[in-house]
Amino acid sequence: MKKRILSYGRLSEAQLAQLSREFEVQQFHGLASADDPEFRAALPEAHGLIGSSVAIPAKLLDEAPHLEAIASISVGYDNYPVEALTRHGILLCNTPDVLTETTADTGFALIMATARRVVELADLVRRGDWQKSISPEHFGSDVHGKTLGLVGFGRIGAAVARRGALGFGMRVRYAMASPKPSLEAELGAERRELGELLDESDFVCVTVPLSEATRHLIGANELARMKPSAILVNIARGPVVDEAALIKALEMGHIRAAGLDVYEQEPLSVESPLPHMTNVVALPHIGSATHETRDAMAQRAVDNLILALSGEHPVSLVNEDAWATRHDA
Repeated sequence: MKKRILSYGRLSEAQLAQLSREFEVQQFHGLASADDPEFRAALPEAHGLIGSSVAIPAKLLDEAPHLEAIASISVGYDNYPVEALTRHGILLCNTPDVLTETTADTGFALIMATARRVVELADLVRRGDWQKSISPEHFGSDVHGKTLGLVGFGRIGAAVARRGALGFGMRVRYAMASPKPSLEAELGAERRELGELLDESDFVCVTVPLSEATRHLIGANELARMKPSAILVNIARGPVVDEAALIKALEMGHIRAAGLDVYEQEPLSVESPLPHMTNVVALPHIGSATHETRDAMAQRAVDNLILALSGEHPVSLVNEDAWATRHDA
């Protein structure tokens, strides 16, 4: 009898066919919540889950006695109760590497757009208000030669730093990461405490994963340490930045601008002032949203799930302890 998979992610026909050759696949199109009655009803017979953007609370694991693995079509895994999954011996797989360069492209696009006021000035032209030469009130600032501070220096942070250092001659500083001697040698990067990085940087790009330790890591005190001319870019997770404190800092001119791809509430509330602020570039969480990258992420998740349900080690496993427990057993 084939093992059963519940799919609530965007998979191609070829990827669904690949899964269906080995497993029974039940699809949930447009699943908004794990509390969906049909999804809950299917959980007791599920051996694997594959999807993204749906939080799986720990309480549901007791309803899934056969569950062996979850393949998330994402690099972040804050939607999943990792400790509870590990206790249940359930493997959690993610999709690092394949989205690194694309997400770094998004981060650097936000750096460029905020520095040169691209959206604001494009809107000026669109409205028909470009009636004379641009004056100093519309000038932006240079990116080349400036100081780029990375809050978090993992794969994505390093990829943003390479664009800055090698492409724009930027000085690179990093914090909230262990020492990276090879990247220091490659990019001239220097490690700082977070406060020091905020003091020095012209651009602060946030790339740390979300955890209890990083929730509201950038708040009122941290924003106050940034230069009034500095720009904040967040391509990590929305709750890493205290959004209310950020709005106030932008309104008061404590920092110059912000480039945002993530928010504390997604989709962003229509009542949020952020999209209407001229010193904010607000994107709808498009970090990895290209055809090529999303397909590669989905394929990695498919490969992870097939390996996990076949008793082999997945390519990308978050909770190695669950594998060790299962393997030892």
